[in-house]
Amino acid sequence: MGRNQNTFEEINQAYCEDHHVTVTRRLSGGGAMYQDLGNLCFSFVVPADQVEFGQFSELVKPVVDALHDLGATGAEVNGRNDLTIDGKKFSGNAMYTRNGKTFSHGTLMYDVNTDDVAKALHVPADKIASKGIKSVRSRVTNLRPYLRPEYQSLTTAQFRDEIIKRIWQVDSIEAAQVNEYHLTPADEAAIDQIEAETYKNWDWVYGRSPAFTIQKRRHFASGTIDIRYQVDHGEIKAVKIFGDFFGTQDVADLENALTGIAYDPTTIRTTLQAFDLPSYFTGHTPEEVIELFAMQE
Repeated sequence: MGRNQNTFEEINQAYCEDHHVTVTRRLSGGGAMYQDLGNLCFSFVVPADQVEFGQFSELVKPVVDALHDLGATGAEVNGRNDLTIDGKKFSGNAMYTRNGKTFSHGTLMYDVNTDDVAKALHVPADKIASKGIKSVRSRVTNLRPYLRPEYQSLTTAQFRDEIIKRIWQVDSIEAAQVNEYHLTPADEAAIDQIEAETYKNWDWVYGRSPAFTIQKRRHFASGTIDIRYQVDHGEIKAVKIFGDFFGTQDVADLENALTGIAYDPTTIRTTLQAFDLPSYFTGHTPEEVIELFAMQE
């Protein structure tokens, strides 16, 4: 997710959970992106006073030139921060400035599973309203079929090396020609700490999402259940349950139990499992009730 996005609004939470897709938030702005091992990331760090923030064309030019040399001659900067070919996006870019340096980074879809992209970033039709910065969905494509035939069978790592050689204008990426840095055990430990403290931290990934309201409504044979959540910084601040269902117990019990907990499927499920749900929703199974309350669908 981009720094200013509402995570709940950008991903298919159920799909990501079921397929073990890691969800995290980056420091830079921009839209949501999906990665697998067919995707290559690149970045440039430059003095902040040498680049106009938000202007990507000059910074990505070495990459575009390399792609042209590899056969993808139609690759171009398009719009604010995308790289496209034949009108389809294969790269999104973002920037972040700190301590006098600007960090510009982007993706290169070389051989990504585009079906997974569509499913992970396809937000189900919940009625959600927030002030988060929404992604602009685009048609996407991989670069592999646009490269010259001799480069279409490369692994992602080999594709990376070909890009590096062209950026450095060398014929080998051996240490003698390219200044390559190898992470030390101390680097790895520091990275693990940052990951644990930030990028795997629920408060950073979900809790920083802007305030939003969301409606979950489904018609069952035994009646319609309509749930309205008000969420701020990833926490349920208020919830109301409406519908034409029947029950012997007052749903205010459920509303009170859900208020103040994390807007997180696992937390919602655990909270509701403590209740005898058929006594609140006659004719409904506990499983279908929990699914509606907890999942984004």
